[in-house]
Amino acid sequence: MRVKVAAQQKPKPQPAVETSESIEAQVAAFLKSGGEIQQIAKGVSGQSNTPSRHIVIGKK
Repeated sequence: MRVKVAAQQKPKPQPAVETSESIEAQVAAFLKSGGEIQQIAKGVSGQSNTPSRHIVIGKK
């Protein structure tokens, strides 16, 4: 019985794990370095008012 071994197996990346403490520390460091947090009203989109690109697939 042969066992297949993949040539150059890449190690799995570490899972993205953030804790509320680590996020809080990052925010504190950002503010301490002079960063500013803006509060955006509900319903406001981050999309700019550029013309939309419609893609049509199929026959006309």
